[in-house]
Formats: sequence, structure tokens, C-alpha cells
Amino acid sequence: MNTPNDYLPILIQIGVAVGFVVLTLGVSHLLGPNRKTAKREDNFECGIENQGNARFPVSVKYFLSAILFVLFDVEVIFFYPYAVNFKEMGWSGFGAVVAFVGFFLMGFIYVWKRGALEWEK
Repeated sequence: MNTPNDYLPILIQIGVAVGFVVLTLGVSHLLGPNRKTAKREDNFECGIENQGNARFPVSVKYFLSAILFVLFDVEVIFFYPYAVNFKEMGWSGFGAVVAFVGFFLMGFIYVWKRGALEWEK
């Protein structure tokens, strides 16, 4: 059984972490420069002066390809447990992985047939 005393080191560590963050933010706010000028408040990105408005319409294809990348990237993460334990999982594990790949392959073919990967249209 766990007692409340068992959680005391964790609470101390959380308290030290929160205290460090608060102390660091407070000291940097007090010691840091407090000059507000137009040049300092201006956006700065990679040494290039900003030009025009950043709010321009972006094609939905960009977001779709980003979502598809994340989807298929996360698929690869689920292969790791199988790769580590494939001997212990046996044929049932192999069947599960084949089904998993099959579902994602069907989704990929669906997306491909719908034209989500074609940028020229």
C-alpha cells in the first residue's frame, strides 16, 4: 500500500521545479531591459524584414498533405513494439500487423484515388 509519505519526494520535486520557473521569470523580468521602441516591437524573422500581410489564403492541399504526413508518420511509431517483440507475438502478432498495414494501405489508396496527392489540379 502506498502512503501519503511515499509521494513527498514527488511533491518536493514539483515544488522545486515550479519555484525555479517562477524565480527565473521574475529575475529576468526585473533585470532585463524595459525599453519599448517601434523597432523593438516590430516582427523579426530570420533576419528578413517583413513584407506585406501574413494573412494570405493557403491551399487546402497544403493542410491535407500535412495531416496525411502526420497520419502515416504515426503509423510507423506503432511498428516499433512489433519490431521489438515479434518473436514473442508469433503468428497472431503477424496477423495483427498485416491487418494494421492493410487498413492504412486501403486509406492511402482511397486518398490517392481521390486526388489528394496531386498538386496541379
